[in-house]
Amino acid sequence: MDEQGYHIFVKALINGRVANLLVDTGASKTVFDTNRIQKFASVKTMVANDQISTGLGTNSMQSHTIELKRMKLGDLILNNAEIFLLDLSHVNETYVKLNYKPLDGVLGGDILKMYNAVINYKQQIVVLDYPT
Repeated sequence: MDEQGYHIFVKALINGRVANLLVDTGASKTVFDTNRIQKFASVKTMVANDQISTGLGTNSMQSHTIELKRMKLGDLILNNAEIFLLDLSHVNETYVKLNYKPLDGVLGGDILKMYNAVINYKQQIVVLDYPT
């Protein structure tokens, strides 16, 4: 968590590389920044999404999807996970001004719900578990 305890950050391994993710319980989908995804996957495999996305401080924007071969969150391993891509440059510009590390993506409600997320603010941990 950040110094004020309001933003929850997690590290993920995406195809063997470390990613900085913001846990966002209000985000319906997990998304990665279109400008930073090339660190983790080939942008040649991006597919334009028919839906226009909203949120993250914008009115609307074009989204894409990409399949990540391997995403590891703690002990949880996701293979061939379909992830949405959005331009998060406006978010990262703000984060730089606040002296935060740039975000590679946002861990959203789709994964949080599917893997029974428990956020423990006192212990400053996020627990994900395989569905039962």
